[in-house]
Amino acid sequence: MQPTRCVGDEMDHEQESVNFNKPAVLRKWPSLGNQRRANGTGPYMLVDGTLDDCIREFMAKPAPSRHLYEIHTAPQPPLVADILSGEVVAELARLREFL
Repeated sequence: MQPTRCVGDEMDHEQESVNFNKPAVLRKWPSLGNQRRANGTGPYMLVDGTLDDCIREFMAKPAPSRHLYEIHTAPQPPLVADILSGEVVAELARLREFL
């Protein structure tokens, strides 16, 4: 696995990159009936590793329950925010596999 992957039009001389080796934490919201609990203390930690580790663990979760999970990491603008969830994580997973 390469530490940094680039995307974008190489003709632009402007490429965005994502470092999948950056530290990240996968968190899960307390839930009841596959719904976030409103009176909880917030999400709790499941995985403390790299962005790649957290994406892999996130994608291993059943699709109907992925809305309960989020990844916290250092921002890598414009592609990676400090908190990632849902379809954004799925897109990063596809990007990681494509490159």
